[in-house]
Amino acid sequence: MAGGKGTRIASIANDIPKPMITLNNKPILEYQINCLKKNGLTDITLVIGHLGYAIKNYFGNGNAFGVKIDYFEESFPLGTAGALYKIGGITEDFLLLCGDTIFDINFNYLINFHNEKKAWATLVSHPNGHPYDSSLIVTELIPSVKSDGIPIDSHKVIQWINKEDNRFDHFYKNRVNAGIEIISPILLATAAKTQIAEKVDLDRNILKPLVDSGRIYAYDTPEYIKDMGTPDRYYQTETDIKKGRVQQRNLSCKQKAIFIDRDGTLNKDVGFLIDINDMQLIPGIPDAIKKINELGYLVIVITNQPVIARGEISFEQLQQIHNKLETLLGTENAYIDALYYCPHHPDKGFYGERIEYKCNCFCRKPNPGMILQAAKDFNIDLLQSYMIGDSDTDILAGKAAGCLTIKVSTSYTLRNFVSDYLK
Repeated sequence: MAGGKGTRIASIANDIPKPMITLNNKPILEYQINCLKKNGLTDITLVIGHLGYAIKNYFGNGNAFGVKIDYFEESFPLGTAGALYKIGGITEDFLLLCGDTIFDINFNYLINFHNEKKAWATLVSHPNGHPYDSSLIVTELIPSVKSDGIPIDSHKVIQWINKEDNRFDHFYKNRVNAGIEIISPILLATAAKTQIAEKVDLDRNILKPLVDSGRIYAYDTPEYIKDMGTPDRYYQTETDIKKGRVQQRNLSCKQKAIFIDRDGTLNKDVGFLIDINDMQLIPGIPDAIKKINELGYLVIVITNQPVIARGEISFEQLQQIHNKLETLLGTENAYIDALYYCPHHPDKGFYGERIEYKCNCFCRKPNPGMILQAAKDFNIDLLQSYMIGDSDTDILAGKAAGCLTIKVSTSYTLRNFVSDYLK
């Protein structure tokens, strides 16, 4: 979809289509096409409108870029999905992209996920530093098939929250719709049975109304995806390209991560945190996390949560506490890429305990299980990564996993670590 005018970024360029705005002397759209080609995706249709001749003149039929390009020209704006009903001949699942986004992701992982789920639509989702300027999606948590029943993410979308919806009376996980989707023709046909308008918004008119179908899924990735909606994002992306951070975040590359303890490191330590009102960030934490985000490190929280085994809160209550953590960071333009927690506790014999979670496990710090699982999930180079925490168990877990380690305190905080160690 390459027909946008880019009114919010007009100060950068207002005489060319938004996808033709250059970053380091190359149009946004060329970066996209290069990434698609790298992934073997070479059959491309560009939907153009406003000043579309500039795109045609630059890319032609795509031969010079190693791809095949066709064009669909809108005589008037058809919305983010209207053209899909006009193009015709769509008989296979297809990748749908916004032309104003810089990304470098492994599309093979996404395609495999989509096929495994037999999805009508698979949305790429990720955390970002402006969740209140983005649509958020909520996915289903279900008990695992293991005997302990620890909830796992099914990745099935169960709620869609547009940026204009009221979300200030709830806390949400920072899971943003990235504007990259795989769409099945079945989805378009199903939507067409209920409505067809001349101008169709993909999110509001097609995807959101079909959430209840149970056939829409979210594919989470920490890979680099940034839209060029504002000048600030434009300049940050230009810097990231120059420093190689865009390509480095592709999961085919080894990642660097900052593993961070929760209580006493990110939020104020109140002992066993069981009341969501007690989740309060330590001063300076959002700025520190934002800096880590900008430097291209993954931010992964690693936390023991024996309050589950002790029977003091439920999994749902713990999730709400973590949602508040992400919301507090998001309001300050910072985000975490993942959070791992251990619900177990080795000691038995307490009133109200949940016996199924009373065990010696490999995930509870000082054991390194959570760190090693994250390293597997995100292709992390542990030798280039740090474990940061305020206790000896954090440091022991980091060392057991092969990480560099830093112990923080009230006098030496995460913000001090970022300024002293990260470049």
